[in-house]
Amino acid sequence: MKNQKAKSVLIILVFLLLTAGCVYVDVFGLMGSGKAEDINLGLDLAGGVSITYEVVAENPTKEDMDDTIYRLQRRVDTYNTEGHVYRQGDDRIGIEIPGVTNANEILEELGKPGALEFLDPENYALFQAGEEYETVLTGADITLSQAAIDTSGTTNDYVVQLEMTSEGAKRFADATASHIGESIYIIYNGEVVSYPTVQTAITDGACVINNMGDYETANNLASTIRIGALPLELRELQSNVVGAQLGEDAIETSLLAGLIGLIIVALIMLVVYRFPGLVSVMALIAYIVLMLLCLNLFDVTLTLPGIAGIILSIGMAVDANVIIFTRIKEEITAGKSVRLAVKGGFQKAMSAILDGNITTLIAAAVLWFMASGSVRGFAQTLALGIILSMFTALVITRLLLNAFVELGATDPKLYGRIKERKSHDYVKNSKVCFIISAVIILTGIVFLPINKTNDNIGHILNFSMEFMGGTSMTVEFDQSYTLAEAEDTILPVLSDALGISDGEIQLQIVQDSNSIIIKTPQLSLEQRQAGESALRDHFTVLDFSMENISSTVSSEMQRDAIISVIIATILMLIYIAFRFRDVRFGASAVLALLHDVLVVFTLYAVAHLSVGNTFIACMLTIVGYSINATIIIFDRIRENLRVMSEKKDGLKAIVNTSISQTFTRSIYTNLTTFVMVLILYILGVSSIKEFALALMVGVLGGTYSSICITGPLWYYMRKKTKSEKLQQAEKTTTN
Repeated sequence: MKNQKAKSVLIILVFLLLTAGCVYVDVFGLMGSGKAEDINLGLDLAGGVSITYEVVAENPTKEDMDDTIYRLQRRVDTYNTEGHVYRQGDDRIGIEIPGVTNANEILEELGKPGALEFLDPENYALFQAGEEYETVLTGADITLSQAAIDTSGTTNDYVVQLEMTSEGAKRFADATASHIGESIYIIYNGEVVSYPTVQTAITDGACVINNMGDYETANNLASTIRIGALPLELRELQSNVVGAQLGEDAIETSLLAGLIGLIIVALIMLVVYRFPGLVSVMALIAYIVLMLLCLNLFDVTLTLPGIAGIILSIGMAVDANVIIFTRIKEEITAGKSVRLAVKGGFQKAMSAILDGNITTLIAAAVLWFMASGSVRGFAQTLALGIILSMFTALVITRLLLNAFVELGATDPKLYGRIKERKSHDYVKNSKVCFIISAVIILTGIVFLPINKTNDNIGHILNFSMEFMGGTSMTVEFDQSYTLAEAEDTILPVLSDALGISDGEIQLQIVQDSNSIIIKTPQLSLEQRQAGESALRDHFTVLDFSMENISSTVSSEMQRDAIISVIIATILMLIYIAFRFRDVRFGASAVLALLHDVLVVFTLYAVAHLSVGNTFIACMLTIVGYSINATIIIFDRIRENLRVMSEKKDGLKAIVNTSISQTFTRSIYTNLTTFVMVLILYILGVSSIKEFALALMVGVLGGTYSSICITGPLWYYMRKKTKSEKLQQAEKTTTN
């Protein structure tokens, strides 16, 4: 007994010391790095480098420009997932990369996107002689270039794996078949970077360059080929360091909102769950300090969508503790001792926590591998948050709670009991809920054509510059302005002259200059003239330029995001069907998920909220949050199917009982998340308020659907299936 108590004291002391150590690193850093203030921030929070490239060739086609932008975006993603690539005018491409203030460093790492060519021996001779030649392959023919290690031989061989387009594969097959034993020359920006020997005809569009010596050499060549794999040759026009897009006080207000929200969440946990609530607060503190450490450790760039991922994972961390503590209360109410109740509570909560987090982790993994830009950044912070939330709930909370029990915290009054809750007929009332949901969703659909005819919108939704492109003005004034000063003085003048709201205008301060980059939705000729005149009338303008810019969220990025969400949804459905041994659980979960997304979509349509990167992040947050809430109820239905008799109690009673048993959990979990977002809405800057409002509606919609939609949906699906089987059996018997 003494040894067990000593061990418990040691566990608590180790936890406190490790937490204190992590806090020290977060505040002061370790060996000059690792401080919380060193976390990389995105363009929206801290600014970064802005680079403008110009196409060397004249009159580039739209297809070549779009393809070049898409490939540049994928390349920029390897340096920072929050970078933006977009079209400027007819023959320029803008790139904005956060987290770096040295433009030369970025340019050196990124490399000048130039011409990449594969030449056979005859054409290489013509190339050397300065005569005209034909290429075997260009950068546009390469779809994949990556370093790898071939372990099939007696020793490891470092190689570069290449894959080509169908047209490139045909030309490469002809070239390799004609030059076995000779070299194919790879030329980048006029210099030979490699000349591998053809060993056999390559007809399937995939080849390997072997004998690279070491992995670094292979990786450098693969990187060079990727950099050159662009349909168009570009040259740098200018590079600037630009300021944050959301305003200087966005970070401070977000941090203050997060702190207040966490304090309120801690108070809720203490009041509702008593002593275990105190333990959960300790675990939540550990979660936060670990998250700060990991953001630095994994070099994550934090943006507004990333903050959404962290908010969601905090909600899931609290949710896991709520599930555990509710189960402990149930065990104590059933007459078990505190020691056995704690053990049983963790055991019974395990499946729901794992299933809920794994389904969300599946979505995050798919988004990380398939999407790009801010969607990928969201997936990164979400996945990190999920892993940490599971660790703090299932490891730290468990160790601490068991340690305190061993030290004498065994009075049932410290943990509370479950008050008997009258079972409500959720299934009976679900038809009314279905009608309410249908009305809300149809309202959103009705507003789409209304918005399109609205002169102030002109589209089915209020698409931002990130989706629709717009106009960029670079204005040099006679004095320098801070972002706050520009927002107070320049923004109102421009907003009034253009006839658009302040929220539709984005200001970026160019560092070490008097210039400001002003981005707006697409302006007419009259608006352009009015904007320039207003600026010149009210301020001393030394230089003024204006051009159209394309969307930063390209059609390819939108396509990638949609495809990745569809695949993630299918995989989640398969996982749920496998874990619950019933595809109807997966189907009803996906329908409820779709319901929550459409409810938030209705908000965007009716309230004319700006649809941009934050819209994507909001929808993805709702997807992750909704599926997690649904899993909890399904887990309880699965359990009750084993302990209650379907014939004796009835399927409806099982569903109603399951929803009633998880009702408290649904309310408290969603309340804590809602509070976090509500404080962000109250204190946040204007650009964050819309985002927070949509999240609040999503949380409310998720709460409503998890209680009123998911269980009844599964019930009707199962009832219909059983009815069809019975009819089929009767038909077979009759025949």
